[in-house]
Amino acid sequence: MGKIIKLYLDNCCFNRPFDDQSQIRIRLETEAKLKIQEEIRAGRLYLVWSYILDYENYKNPFQERKIRISKWKKYAIEDIEENYTVIKLAKDINKKGFHKIDSLHIACAIVSNCEYFLTTDDYILKRANLLSDIKINDSINFIMETVL
Repeated sequence: MGKIIKLYLDNCCFNRPFDDQSQIRIRLETEAKLKIQEEIRAGRLYLVWSYILDYENYKNPFQERKIRISKWKKYAIEDIEENYTVIKLAKDINKKGFHKIDSLHIACAIVSNCEYFLTTDDYILKRANLLSDIKINDSINFIMETVL
């Protein structure tokens, strides 16, 4: 890997290791996500955080998950706060068929100039081609594309 890639993981990525690992897809996404985390900790990938990640994680009913996920904020090189640009962009993304919360996540990633937005959400992944400002991918395909 040459240059360092800046990326944004949505809340479902952070929760993936806590999901039922009996399904092969979930297990593979978990392994890929854990590799990505390793690369973030080593400084070979740049993580971006946002206020909407804080908001969603705060709503997590599982205390242990909430605490473990929140610890990833310290590895972020940037923390995007709500602002006019994010809200305006999120509204435009929402008009393309993305859910409101997802639109806010994606807008934060775009505003921070991330190259990738990673998710395990099929609804988002199916609409990835509707946006040209950022590459939307899952953790497995991200690893395959970037050859980590």
